[in-house]
Amino acid sequence: MAAWSAEDDYTLPDNREIIPLPQTSIFFTLPGREAVGYDAKRDTFVTIKEYHGERVFPVAAFMPPGYLRTLHAAYREMKGAPRLPLYCYAAAGWKSGRFYVAGTRIDRKQRHEIADADLPRVDALAAAMLKRHPRNRVVAHLMRDCVMRYRCPNACNLALGRWECPVPVSPACNASCIGCISHQAEDSGFPASQHRLDFVPTVEEILEYAADHLKTAPNPIASFGQGCEGEPLLQAGLIEEAIRGIRARTIRGIINMNTNASNPAAIEKLCRAGLNSIRVSLNSAQDVFYSAYYRPRGYSFDNVRESIRIAKRLGAWVSLNYLAFPGFTDHPAEIAALKKLLRATKCDMIQTRNLNIDPQWFNRAMNFGKLKGGAIGMLGWIDEMQKTFPALRLGYFNPTNGTMKMRVLREKASVSRP
Repeated sequence: MAAWSAEDDYTLPDNREIIPLPQTSIFFTLPGREAVGYDAKRDTFVTIKEYHGERVFPVAAFMPPGYLRTLHAAYREMKGAPRLPLYCYAAAGWKSGRFYVAGTRIDRKQRHEIADADLPRVDALAAAMLKRHPRNRVVAHLMRDCVMRYRCPNACNLALGRWECPVPVSPACNASCIGCISHQAEDSGFPASQHRLDFVPTVEEILEYAADHLKTAPNPIASFGQGCEGEPLLQAGLIEEAIRGIRARTIRGIINMNTNASNPAAIEKLCRAGLNSIRVSLNSAQDVFYSAYYRPRGYSFDNVRESIRIAKRLGAWVSLNYLAFPGFTDHPAEIAALKKLLRATKCDMIQTRNLNIDPQWFNRAMNFGKLKGGAIGMLGWIDEMQKTFPALRLGYFNPTNGTMKMRVLREKASVSRP
């Protein structure tokens, strides 16, 4: 299996970072690109156009949630190659009668692994939910678009009455992320992966389904800020009222917000209203690369850091939604910046998410080539985080009540130690 690194070179994975292809993974062909492999006899990487007289083409693997890509797929772009859509392109190969992929499992929970055999049941439950809430625009959006069209795992789980309940509220955003999956300019070269919410819901529409979910679902979470919307903090007043309304109905479950954390004052109001956790989206702990990717409008990386500090001071759980890109995330300069951020903010968790984007195009767009020194590898990055921050949780999914209670117990234990 050959792979490509963000240092713009080809490499071979070591045995630790090759795993059997997980179930529910997807293979992608890579148009406008030629396959690259390793010739052991010549000890060099070669472009492969044919194999035993048959034309070949490069492929990449898209692993299910909970898996972290450790290396990018190897290929060589041809002239005029189109940009790849916004997915993850992990190196893949074949050995001893089975497929393998360059990756590792970062979270053992199976919240997003919905088998094809379950989809008829999901669709039936989604239709039933539509009947129960015939005039609720949020339910219609989640069931018709997110479940039936895109198979969004959180929306499917809402239909199934379990775990995390998505609560999209904002059609607008104050960032213009290069890899935004719900909105792309016509000239970006990337098609948006899904339809963005195009209305602002009422508090009543939110309470109608979200409060019931928290009352009845196992390990429930109500989560503002979804991939099918913009930035939820632009609707902070609505969210504050909804949080208070939910808590008037039930004290059960976690109220979470996935956010860019651009407005510290709004974060403070929401935490005081009852927001239990925030997940802050980052591609980098370095201001220059953060700004190049998010292209923020009206806020800065300093605002993000301040929001994290405020949330922690007010007792909220803080996760970083850290968009991992092998060759950059595991580069010494980025690791040093992340360590500095973690020490300053005392975040509880890093949710390692694969950055879904055309890897070679992104490497050029972000100018990663100017970084000096080599990356240590994503498994090396995991080892470094665990060694330096033993209390830091590494995973993928938003925390439940049980996870948060474990943090409190750990904190009490550390205080009581002599």
